[in-house]
Amino acid sequence: MKHQFIAKRYWKDQSTAMGQSDVMAKSFNDVINLSLGDPDLITHDYIIDNAFADAKRGHTKYTDFRGDPELRQEIINYYKEAYNMDVKDEEIFVCASACLGMYLALEAIIDDGDEVILQAPYFTPYPQQVELARGIPVELPTYEEEDFQINIERLESLITERTKALVINSPSNPTGNCLTVETMEKIAEIAVKYDLVVIADDIYTSFSYQNPFVPFASLPGMQERTIILNSFSKNFTMTGWRVGNIIAPDYIIQVIQQINENVVFTAPSISQRAGIYALRNRKEIQPPMIEEYRKRMFYAAERINQIPKLSVIYPPKGSFYLFMNIKETGLTSVEAADLILKEAHVLMLPGDAFGKCGEGYIRIACTVNVDTLKEAFDRIEKIALFK
Repeated sequence: MKHQFIAKRYWKDQSTAMGQSDVMAKSFNDVINLSLGDPDLITHDYIIDNAFADAKRGHTKYTDFRGDPELRQEIINYYKEAYNMDVKDEEIFVCASACLGMYLALEAIIDDGDEVILQAPYFTPYPQQVELARGIPVELPTYEEEDFQINIERLESLITERTKALVINSPSNPTGNCLTVETMEKIAEIAVKYDLVVIADDIYTSFSYQNPFVPFASLPGMQERTIILNSFSKNFTMTGWRVGNIIAPDYIIQVIQQINENVVFTAPSISQRAGIYALRNRKEIQPPMIEEYRKRMFYAAERINQIPKLSVIYPPKGSFYLFMNIKETGLTSVEAADLILKEAHVLMLPGDAFGKCGEGYIRIACTVNVDTLKEAFDRIEKIALFK
């Protein structure tokens, strides 16, 4: 918005497809919203009850600046038990969401004009977050015909003397792809060769359907140059609690703490208490939730592949997103998403919102139950263009 009271850097529209989807969802009174990764399942009662009991016991104040010590210990325990990783207390920072964590990490490591390579298609805020930290985002395209793996030669061709970091996301939002260990090992070689920081956006660690999730930082020599971002939002259906964590070398954590003290100060104490109970009881809480999303993903993928001119990678690999190929329709991503909304009253996000290489796709968030997904695809398959 151009106005004398608005900073000139914001005169250009900075809104994202995610932000616009809230308005689009009100287009019709029977819209099925598959646009946002906000799970329909609510947080487990055990987490809610114990967190609020702790609030009544006095956990309503600021926590330690790096996060509740009990939560930091649970994070240490989790990484050791799940991935055999040794994480030190001073390498952990609890933040008010991993989305904020990404900004804090970028602000801590990049100088004006530094370049940050983004695995694309990417989570929509990435480029703007790099720019907020006065860096330059560089898109690294991945393609369906390459199973959305990072092509190492393509990656290396984008590296310049100003390249500071690489952002990876696996399982991916929006493609649902999971990077193979072989691909990650090649990325690790590039990171060492060019002395890069790797920011691993590990938000969907629980949703890896074909193979167990492997953290990039667990590869030999990578923990010292990796910043891990994690969150409770998706892994425990806690999107509204706004709590996540960063794992990084202690000197990076120290700078992140300094920045955060001038932005948010600490994450909400009650949310941090919720995180403690989530991690302590993850073996009971997570399996039914993961199975529910797996069931939805496979159902939706099967329905998509039954509709002429639409397709998606099968079987689904991870996250709870499907990146539906609409190229055979002859429409752009925006045109196809608009058509589906107008004729089927189903809201999805156009693929070009996730980077240039997302053109020709639509992202579907499987955040409604199978019955609702059935209704959505029953409507979509009636669209004349798709027959």
